[in-house]
Amino acid sequence: MTVWDDLVGQEKVSAVLDAAARDADALVTAAAADQPLPEASKMTHAWLFTGPPGAGRNQVARAFAAALQCVSPDRALGGAPGCGFCDGCHTALLGTHADVTTVAAVGSEILVKDMRDTVRKSFTSPANGRWQIILVEDAERLNEKSANAVLKAVEEPAPRTVWLLCAPSIEDVLPTIRSRCRHLNLRTPSVEAVADMLMRRDGIEPEVAASVARATQGHVDRARRLATDPAARERRAAVLKLPLRLDEVGACLRAAQELVDAAAEDAKQLAEEMDGKETEELKAALGAAQGGRMPRGTAGVMKDLEDMQKRRRTRTQRDSLDVALGDLTAFYRDVLALQLGTRVALANADAEDALERLARAGSPESTLRRIEAIAACREALDRNVAPLLAVEAMTMALRAG
Repeated sequence: MTVWDDLVGQEKVSAVLDAAARDADALVTAAAADQPLPEASKMTHAWLFTGPPGAGRNQVARAFAAALQCVSPDRALGGAPGCGFCDGCHTALLGTHADVTTVAAVGSEILVKDMRDTVRKSFTSPANGRWQIILVEDAERLNEKSANAVLKAVEEPAPRTVWLLCAPSIEDVLPTIRSRCRHLNLRTPSVEAVADMLMRRDGIEPEVAASVARATQGHVDRARRLATDPAARERRAAVLKLPLRLDEVGACLRAAQELVDAAAEDAKQLAEEMDGKETEELKAALGAAQGGRMPRGTAGVMKDLEDMQKRRRTRTQRDSLDVALGDLTAFYRDVLALQLGTRVALANADAEDALERLARAGSPESTLRRIEAIAACREALDRNVAPLLAVEAMTMALRAG
């Protein structure tokens, strides 16, 4: 199984990256043997991966990183880099490779202080891998200062450093950065491709795989979570029942509170899984005795960790809310399709009774206004409006139609 096998519906992008990885391998081999470098290489020092949510931007970038770090002996016999089994591929895919650094937004932005060490590392030679790779998963969240730090590193990179930036669209990245990157745009995988992947890779029953792939409209990660996590299915079912409950003001306010509470519970679960482990690992690294006091001068480091964890909880809550708002948007899209009599496949066929009930009770114009209200709520959350206030305004607008 090569590193490209799990990339759903991205055959053209995989072919481009496979060719680039072959040229990158030739570049390293030629440099090590003091031979002339190959001409017209398809490899470059900076890449920008864009595409809609669920297309697999981060997975594609990580697969490319694994191919660049591949140390399979088959390469010497003409095999393609990216075997998926060697130590280089395995550790790069798991995120434990010493020369693959991943940067992800903890809060709403990637701060310059979070990028300083990474930028400094980008100017060093690989420790034991073939390339020094910096993977920025949320390049759209770089603020002005952190983006400028990345720009300086991308403008004058070290010879064996590769930057992999991921963002929803090319417009989300500074023009000065994107002009120095090779851009690859990913497409949303088809429902059929996602269902096939779930059956082959995860052993999901065909009916369940088809249902969750259709419900998520090709979002690979969400489809897998719906297929394997009963709690995720319960949360989605609760969200799809919400439009039928908004018959009075009190119901709107209760529904808003429930949405926010469910998102907060998601954030709490993640915090319980990660925060304790991170805290104990940091204490051990700072030399704290088991169950004993922290050494002097370490309070600031612990405070930085607590601030980071708090920012991550806030982001997780808002990301969870965004998933629920995406489900609501898809629900009203189906209502609109029924009202207009189109033949488009319904994403929420499992809630067809509710869809038909709302379609009969309203007009296409009112449904469009409701979709706009959901979009306005998402924009308000992006502007750091208090989640409960933003969701309450949305539920009231959904009731008014």
